[in-house]
Amino acid sequence: MTDSDGKEAAPDTAAALCAILLDGLRALAEAGEVDAACRLAGRACAILRQTDSAQWRRYNVLLHRLGPRAGPVGTGRSAPYG
Repeated sequence: MTDSDGKEAAPDTAAALCAILLDGLRALAEAGEVDAACRLAGRACAILRQTDSAQWRRYNVLLHRLGPRAGPVGTGRSAPYG
């Protein structure tokens, strides 16, 4: 991750920010916005995949956990519970 000056953020700062954002995505999903949480987590995965494999893995795990609760791809609806 880079800071506002375009320099690489310190690893502990990047990890802390990723943890905060993951908590926010989980909260978003718990509030019923699973599809939005998945879209944002997917964007984070795309950014982190080449630059920070440890953080990428955390977002990838979240996507796999939320996936079954998400609606069909392209519908913008969450899957029904039951």
